[in-house]
Amino acid sequence: MTQDELKALVGQAALHYVVPGELVGVGTGSTVNKFIDALGAMKTRIRGAVSSSEASTARLLALGIPVFDANEAGELAVYIDGADEIDGRGFMVKGGGAALTREKIVAAQSRRFVCIADESKRVAVLGRFPLPVEVIAMATARITRQFSALGGTAHVRVRDGVPVLTDNGQHILDVTGLQIRDPLGFESEVNQWPGVVTVGVFAHQKAAVCLLGTAAGVETVVY
Repeated sequence: MTQDELKALVGQAALHYVVPGELVGVGTGSTVNKFIDALGAMKTRIRGAVSSSEASTARLLALGIPVFDANEAGELAVYIDGADEIDGRGFMVKGGGAALTREKIVAAQSRRFVCIADESKRVAVLGRFPLPVEVIAMATARITRQFSALGGTAHVRVRDGVPVLTDNGQHILDVTGLQIRDPLGFESEVNQWPGVVTVGVFAHQKAAVCLLGTAAGVETVVY
């Protein structure tokens, strides 16, 4: 199967974890788009969704799925999102779609995080994918130096010659050259750096389950 077909496969499989009658937390990205499309078929069986990005919100609303503000939603039964990387303990790197802060917020108010991904996202050690970090612009140079001290190389993410802005109006640093062997400690440390809004390591909000699209079908990994 193609990568697109694998994404559709895990998107469909994720419907099994949606709790009828409740709100579902919805992430961001190309794999999640497949889940949103599948969710449209059961929209009458759920109250609606809490979305992690403006892009996902638009897609949900286009399918007639109500979107609720996170502050009004309370605790969610499940959050379903993709990953740029996931290791054998359910720790992830996320933020390729620049929605990491809102993704982490919705994940934190959910009882269960279900990751949906194709098998290319499974790694032994986090760090192969450039690590996204949402930052306040005035701190960019200093945070870049701090990553350099850890052996990483940080660059501001740009598109068409201008910095990419998140839905929160902030910049993204993409950091290469890291091997993140202690995701919990790394996340805690970097999140304390002044000017960091969110680091794209999801260790404190790790996956409970990962649905991996493989050539043999959907592999379910429980952490």
